[in-house]
Amino acid sequence: MESLLTRLKTEEFDYSLPSDLIAYEPLEKRDASRLMVIEKNEIKHGYYNELHNHLSANARLVFNNTKVIAARLLFKNLQHANIEIFLLEPENGDYASLHQKETSTWKCLIGGAKKWKNKEVLIKQINEEQLTINLSATLVEKKDDAFVVTFQWNQSLAFYEILERFGNTPLPPYIKREANINDVNRYQTVFATSEGSVAAPTAGLHFTNDLLEKLRQKNIQLSYLTLHVGAGTFKPVTTSSIAEHTMHKEFFEVTVDSIAALCDASSNIIPVGTTSLRTLESLYWIGLKLYHGITGLSALNNLEQWEHFKLMKLEQPSYITIFNHLLEVMKKNGMQTIHGHTGICITPGYNYKVAKGLITNFHQPQSTLLLIIASMLGDQWKNVYKIAIEEKYRFLSYGDGMLILM
Repeated sequence: MESLLTRLKTEEFDYSLPSDLIAYEPLEKRDASRLMVIEKNEIKHGYYNELHNHLSANARLVFNNTKVIAARLLFKNLQHANIEIFLLEPENGDYASLHQKETSTWKCLIGGAKKWKNKEVLIKQINEEQLTINLSATLVEKKDDAFVVTFQWNQSLAFYEILERFGNTPLPPYIKREANINDVNRYQTVFATSEGSVAAPTAGLHFTNDLLEKLRQKNIQLSYLTLHVGAGTFKPVTTSSIAEHTMHKEFFEVTVDSIAALCDASSNIIPVGTTSLRTLESLYWIGLKLYHGITGLSALNNLEQWEHFKLMKLEQPSYITIFNHLLEVMKKNGMQTIHGHTGICITPGYNYKVAKGLITNFHQPQSTLLLIIASMLGDQWKNVYKIAIEEKYRFLSYGDGMLILM
């Protein structure tokens, strides 16, 4: 497997994406998006509102319930020059920071960083009914890949509530327009509950409450987990070899109840989105480390980008065995959730441990997301994308999607 990785060249995962097929706006109805269904060598065309017709009754869909935060903050310095602060993740890696009051420190990207000089404290103010809120930003330090910024405010509000008032929806960088009121709603899934993402889990954007009810009526099981999507999801692979690409780690959290539900041997587990898929597969490898005594459960469990290659040399029981072992250890330690960070990069040749399919959008050329599609479809991905272009499917975050059944 490692030798296969070293042979994978980035140029093999390129294709020509016509600009007129990029979806810059969402459709009026979420579940009116088109759905390509791929099962073995058969391809069908339909719509998301028909999804329940393409799934067997023993399917279990696993959704990412992360909630996109208003991660773009616009300030002006004393010379009235614009400075944009884009939140990436809490500086200490703990997303409880979003519920802190009065102060919170984050890793950020800064547009116009050269204009932020002499440790100037940036200040914004908004006035609500009988309430004036002041928000300040202090540049703490510059790191290799980000800036560290401390935010402070004067009212007894959680940081996520401050962001709702001062921030803007972080649309993907290829959408060259300001976010509007429609984006606040539509760049968010209907089941989003856990604040933390700076990009949407886009496969979930197609689901409505009506569609979820149709799935339940067919006895298709629904489970939820959390992975806070980072800005790295839009990072193209710029190295000539896939092996040289560096993935950005992302925070995940899964409850005891969700893991227990996944242990139903009769279920065909189909992640909704690459974020759900990466979380499930990461959970297997972290559980395998625990199973073999390589590591214990910690406050922040960790999986490195290529660590699964080393773990493949060990005995690999079924995911049900691993998840049941994980449950035993969690319950013994009184843990209701497992959380941590994963940097797993899934590439062609990967042997899936949990997922039996995938619901996902059409992704950018030379992206790690496209590598996941290729890992499921092999070279068939090229024909699938060729057909999608010929049939004028809409691409990227606000676009159409596909259901892959393995």
